[in-house]
Amino acid sequence: MSALRNQHLSYSRLSRFEACPLSYRLHYLDKHTAEPGVPLNFGKALHAVLERLLQEVIDTEYAGPLSEERALQLYREAWATSGLCGLSLFQQGLGILQDFVRQQGHVDCRDILAVEKEFRLPVGPFTVLGFIDRVDWVDDETVHVMDYKSNHQLFTREELDASLQLSLYALAARRLWPWAKRVRLSMWMLRHGVLQETTRAEEQLDAALAYVETLGQQMEKAESFPARLNPNCVYCDHRRQCPTYARALTGQREVVCRDTGDLESVARERQEVAHLAKILGARKAELEGVLRAHLAEQDELVLAGTRYRMFNTTSLDYPLEPTVEVLARATGLSREELVERLASVEKKALDALLKDAGKRLGTARVALLKAELESLAAKHHSPRFWAKEVA
Repeated sequence: MSALRNQHLSYSRLSRFEACPLSYRLHYLDKHTAEPGVPLNFGKALHAVLERLLQEVIDTEYAGPLSEERALQLYREAWATSGLCGLSLFQQGLGILQDFVRQQGHVDCRDILAVEKEFRLPVGPFTVLGFIDRVDWVDDETVHVMDYKSNHQLFTREELDASLQLSLYALAARRLWPWAKRVRLSMWMLRHGVLQETTRAEEQLDAALAYVETLGQQMEKAESFPARLNPNCVYCDHRRQCPTYARALTGQREVVCRDTGDLESVARERQEVAHLAKILGARKAELEGVLRAHLAEQDELVLAGTRYRMFNTTSLDYPLEPTVEVLARATGLSREELVERLASVEKKALDALLKDAGKRLGTARVALLKAELESLAAKHHSPRFWAKEVA
């Protein structure tokens, strides 16, 4: 094992090499200092709180509801050492943790098999090292492996079923709890309060092992480590040291379609432009943040021939009952006619109400309620362009 470039593999190493070989080299081989962004630090802070909160349940052999007060105390401690700042972000994290505590309901230490469980999985000449956020006992033949995610967007079914991370966790769980005939796998989407669940068939696990060994060999034999421009470049903790990212910030492109009849060329340029747009959009937001901070102290800035100001936009929301009453008097239409023509329930407001109701009704009742309401909803369809990179 000492002859190997990687003393061990991990999902993080594998996924970084897949996404961008240069990022992998800078991080693991050259050992450059990482500059993790806000999303990564925010996720780490939440993970730290949940790990300690549930580890205390195990250590004290506790059974009962989790404590919101204790979660807040742990969150303050994690926040203080995270380097994060901003009231809005703090409130987001606090809300996520409060929802998690309420969603848990009654917990029992006997049902939590492990928290932040380390595993070492032999794969050919390699050892895959990893940590599982949480494993619960379900019954005498089943364990439930969970990974906490603070992503804004939910995973698609395709992404969930193809996740290498969950495949590795399934293999690890089999070794750690050999009595378990079934392994349930979930991404716990903290922002949404949703567990996205999947399973793995035997052939999927065999394919995952073969893929990890193949990728490991590629990492060992690689002599060049090209940068691979992709939408996640804006989150990369080594983007400041990447010449490709630096060129992207200037808008430089390598692919220009000369013949729009060549669809392959069209697609290649479109993909590069999409990556650049995300990178430049993130940089624009970063620069605007600096200007906003200065505009909080003065009315306007005039810089590089451009005038900058902060201003308020106005939107109008008409209260239902008074509006219907005024219209009924003016038009002679009945209340029922006016409500049918004007009134609808905004989805975000409805979701927020159902989320609050879930604290009293329970998740099962709310799920049924959502299904009933969705059957009443008017569905509108419009064509949208979709693109996803394939291996």
